[in-house]
Amino acid sequence: MSSRHLARRTAVTVVSAAALVAMAAPADAATTTSTSTTAAAASAGDVDYATWQKDCQAVMNQALPYLKQRIAATKPGEKQAIVFDIDNTTLETDFGFSYPQPANKPVLDVAKYAQEHGVSLFFVTARPGIIYTFTDYNLRYDGYKVSGLYVRGLFDLFKDVAAYKTAQRADIENKGYTIIANIGNSATDLSGGHAEKTYKLPDYNGQLS
Repeated sequence: MSSRHLARRTAVTVVSAAALVAMAAPADAATTTSTSTTAAAASAGDVDYATWQKDCQAVMNQALPYLKQRIAATKPGEKQAIVFDIDNTTLETDFGFSYPQPANKPVLDVAKYAQEHGVSLFFVTARPGIIYTFTDYNLRYDGYKVSGLYVRGLFDLFKDVAAYKTAQRADIENKGYTIIANIGNSATDLSGGHAEKTYKLPDYNGQLS
């Protein structure tokens, strides 16, 4: 395990602990970021935040025209959906470990356009089920309308991540949705089909999980 991945795994534990405290604390305390947590975020990675945001924006600049065209061509009775990964896709996981974690703005802007035009948003993540509630709250807090959130149960933790995520997209289709786009930052987010288009955000050769 690389030092970066070890730092991130430790930081996710910090986020989970912070979430527990935040849920029990007054509402105005939930958005407070401690100095030590910020320092951990600053030292966690080698990827420049501004570069990451620029690169994410470039991908979303490709996605948005397609989505506008596809949404405008919605067939009668068609239920459209977009599937998103979470870590370093919809949320800025590796660039700040406050709770709630901030949204990845280029992705949030696209998501807001879609949800304002009747598209359902589904989130398929490798996060464990134990932090389902905190993840759901975080997404909603940031402005995402969550039509469904898929997290890994106990037995899912032993499955191949790509196969697990593919199965969740198939489940969404079985509920009558047409997945017009699948957006993530890892090959495991996007492989396996069950989406009309895929858009890959940068992970810089695995530096962002």
